Amino acid sequence: MNEQSLSYRADHTPVSERIRARLMRDGARFHANDNIASYIEPGELDALLDEVSQRMQGVLESLVIDTVSDHNSQDTARRVAKMYLREVFGGRYTPAPPVTEFPNVSHLNELMIIGPIAVRSACSHHLCPVMGKVWIGVMPNQHSNLIGLSKYARLAGWIMSRPQIQEEAVVQLAELLQEKVQPDGLAVIMEADHFCMQWRGVKDNDARMINSVMHGSFLKDPALRREFLSLIKR
Repeated sequence: MNEQSLSYRADHTPVSERIRARLMRDGARFHANDNIASYIEPGELDALLDEVSQRMQGVLESLVIDTVSDHNSQDTARRVAKMYLREVFGGRYTPAPPVTEFPNVSHLNELMIIGPIAVRSACSHHLCPVMGKVWIGVMPNQHSNLIGLSKYARLAGWIMSRPQIQEEAVVQLAELLQEKVQPDGLAVIMEADHFCMQWRGVKDNDARMINSVMHGSFLKDPALRREFLSLIKR
């Protein structure tokens, strides 16, 4: 823990309480799939990592796991905390990736399809993995902004790296892309395996979920929708 992290604990108030107090002061939502990066001050993410590590150690102890003599579990609490904050749930605690937008100087107005983009998330009900693919359809107009292909993957990863349910994740991604690109039409389809079904509960290894969000011309034009769906099947 660095000196800056220590300074945030000088009054013994957990850093999570400090962050939560700011959110509640502004009436900001902090659901599992919300991004709260703007409420985290410099140095606090390191302090939060320390706090989560300590609390995860308590979870392991309550599970009666020997973290002293078992060499495999000695650093598990720290590893899990780092995994949650920096990777699996990183989309909650970091700002959106930078995206350079370019004007549509060529006046492109034909269907664009991006995908399949591999995405990874975690079910907000059980924190079990959700592994899948996303396809994005864009119908630009002369006023649309164009973004690089890799940016679609980065934005999808940012949205998905939070505790999610798939139905809400695709809505969040569609709304973000609609804001960035401003197309005439936008379509997002996600297909994923849910380990909360495969690993526990009914333990069905074959069931997966497919859902979609359609905006603009994809809703109004059945022919465009059919073209998009037929192309992604290839």
